[in-house]
Amino acid sequence: MHIRAGFEILYDCPAPTPMILGLSVHPSRRGDLITPDWLRTDPHLEVRQYLDSFGNIYSRIVAPAGRTLLAADFIVQDNGLPQPVYPNSIQHRIEDLPDETLMFLLPSRYCETDRFLDLAWSLFGGAKTGWDRVQAIVDHSHERLKFGYEHASPTTTAYDAYEKQVGVCRDYAHLAITFCRAMNIPARYCTGYLSDIGQPPPDAPQDFCAWIEVYLSGAWHIFDPRNNQRRIGHILMARGRDAADVALVHNFGSATLSGFTVICDEMVEA
Repeated sequence: MHIRAGFEILYDCPAPTPMILGLSVHPSRRGDLITPDWLRTDPHLEVRQYLDSFGNIYSRIVAPAGRTLLAADFIVQDNGLPQPVYPNSIQHRIEDLPDETLMFLLPSRYCETDRFLDLAWSLFGGAKTGWDRVQAIVDHSHERLKFGYEHASPTTTAYDAYEKQVGVCRDYAHLAITFCRAMNIPARYCTGYLSDIGQPPPDAPQDFCAWIEVYLSGAWHIFDPRNNQRRIGHILMARGRDAADVALVHNFGSATLSGFTVICDEMVEA
């Protein structure tokens, strides 16, 4: 299956503004690119890329005063299958976890694990360890929150979302990550494209999406607390401890978002 994906983002800046952009396809998916996901800017700007400490590709630009367009349009190959289920996956003892997974057990900017310890064990302590426990956490996070774009806020933490019972996909992800970590299961935040392939026609414009990965049986596995389905067409852009590590845009100065379009659709041959 071939999927066409990309974006157009417009910013208005009153003065030249340095930006860090997390808008590239993750290195783990670059072998699937049929066409390159080059970042296009209008006006034409110098773009410098680097790998961050999590292995994500970031781009550096200085947006000039006035309007700047950021865009990409590419084709990626996908197996066309829903994310697989591994019901027999086990939870590791902490002493058996690889060193590189340990950071994903700790509290982070949006995931206040210490505030959830008692609640998490009261809710999920009786669930079978491993895949079943993670699925119970994802089910609860999915049911606890009511989705609404009007609830999006860059300052909302997992605890805020749990108390208010509303949020967007990043809040669902933060809540599930926090519960997993409280139950000693490494969990990390993912952002990228998610197609509507195999789903009813969407009732809202497409957007970038957030989901999670948890470490079970020696591997990372995708779960999607917002949709709570095994979906087709996850195209990873970045991973981190939470949304603070994988922001789409960091602007170092005033920048007004004046346009935002995302596409992620199956290419159907004529």
